[in-house]
Amino acid sequence: MLRRAQQPAGSVHAAAQTSIGTMADAAPDPASQAAFLTRNAAEALPAGGLELRLASAYKEGRPLRVKLGLDPTAPDIHLGHTVVLQKLREFQDLGHRVVLIVGDYTARVGDPSGRSDARPVLTGEEIEANARTYERQAHRVLDDDPERYELRHNGEWLDMRMDELFRLARTTTVAQLLDREDFATRYAAGAPISILELLYPLMQGYDSVAVRSDVELGGTDQTFNLLLGRDIQRHYGQPEQCVLTLPILPGIDGEEKMSKTKSNQISIAESPEDMFGKTMRLPDDAMATWFELLAIGAPAGATPRDAKRALARAIIARFHDDAAALAAEQRFDRVHVEHRVPDDVVDADVGVAEGPVHVPAVLASAFGVSRSEARRLVAQGGVRVDGELLGATELDVERARIDGAVVQLGRRQFRRLHLR
Repeated sequence: MLRRAQQPAGSVHAAAQTSIGTMADAAPDPASQAAFLTRNAAEALPAGGLELRLASAYKEGRPLRVKLGLDPTAPDIHLGHTVVLQKLREFQDLGHRVVLIVGDYTARVGDPSGRSDARPVLTGEEIEANARTYERQAHRVLDDDPERYELRHNGEWLDMRMDELFRLARTTTVAQLLDREDFATRYAAGAPISILELLYPLMQGYDSVAVRSDVELGGTDQTFNLLLGRDIQRHYGQPEQCVLTLPILPGIDGEEKMSKTKSNQISIAESPEDMFGKTMRLPDDAMATWFELLAIGAPAGATPRDAKRALARAIIARFHDDAAALAAEQRFDRVHVEHRVPDDVVDADVGVAEGPVHVPAVLASAFGVSRSEARRLVAQGGVRVDGELLGATELDVERARIDGAVVQLGRRQFRRLHLR
């Protein structure tokens, strides 16, 4: 039976809760629910399909099974992932059951969507560690009530016999796969495309067969894969899933898709200070997209500076709390506006030999960076000692220069060094 979910404090859907609750508490209205669920989607395919699927599910007295697959190719979920996770939560709040698939097997291939070359291969240990993090962090957006939440790993069914793989491979032609834009571009350029990469869309489509998906969600870059899932379900004698694609959140550069590969992401597990500082780097012309896709209300009449601060506070409050957001803003002002040392500087004890101190070695020990990275930051003017810029060639300094001093590395990292 479909019913209204209990909404936790600080939920990402607090602003929409009234309309959700009204629909879920009343007699099910497939047309109204479909309109609500598709209101901010990029595409809902096929046209009118979600309303028909809702009506069918209500007639059968069951919730929809709504699928999302995430490949654990990085240690953390970032804000870009939360755009589609929020949509999943809306389905949950209407009483439907979401199926979160952690792609422990598809991650071994690497999704070629939007790529101009093959993705690097992760080890099994890296994938397993990332998968544990994804599971934990997804619960910061999704309701983990067993009636509305199902967690699966696609290794459960993709570790298949060869005859099963042959059956899957027969569902799709090479011509279909090469119609996909990224494959077509690489093929035209003579760039290599591995057989394994060609199998990726089939593996993702088979996930829909394995969990009997009614609806699959994904970013707009996943449209080909999601639609292929419909074809594969049909080949296996199942009703074809509906597809909802969501716009893609740009990274803090305001241009490229948010991705750890491009180093333009904000992880939902990052510290409030890092979240605030990174958000403040967002170009002004990308703010409207962030407000819309992250479902955060933009302050009326605010200057770009104040709007960006409001955006940063809202992001931090969502994944930490209001107090952490205020503290992060105050720390940002102290360091970047007033150019003062923060109050919460961490002490770092570093063992060094007598005589002049080799700065890259000390920085590597105190901040956990490589010596080459530390050397690069010194050369680029990215190191300050008690607020004074360290010269680009000052790789060796007297011990008294930094013993007991507050050293700033980059924009936001500080340590009070104690040499021993």
